[in-house]
Amino acid sequence: MDTTQDTQEAHAVAAFHALANETRLRMLRCLVAAGREGMAAGDVARAVGASPSRASFHLAALAETGLVLSERAARQVTYRVDFAAIGGLVAYLLHDCCGNAPEVRRCCGLPAC
Repeated sequence: MDTTQDTQEAHAVAAFHALANETRLRMLRCLVAAGREGMAAGDVARAVGASPSRASFHLAALAETGLVLSERAARQVTYRVDFAAIGGLVAYLLHDCCGNAPEVRRCCGLPAC
């Protein structure tokens, strides 16, 4: 039986694995810049220089982790960043992995605990 910590760890590993790809990282940057409105899949593909099929593959991988949300309207799919999920991933890294270490918090521009 998985504990909450095991589930959080598994989710973090999947998210970091998805982000360990240059194309996906570029897509995430692009979608963050697009804000809450997001971008159509074809626009994301053009912005990162990917073919439509390659972009679809990578966007689906990001969506599978929950870092990116998708919405279909007819034949167009719009992707947007789930900012809460990104924040949760950063918080997990800071609090769980780094133990809220003062040195890490300073590097992130955060006050000590």
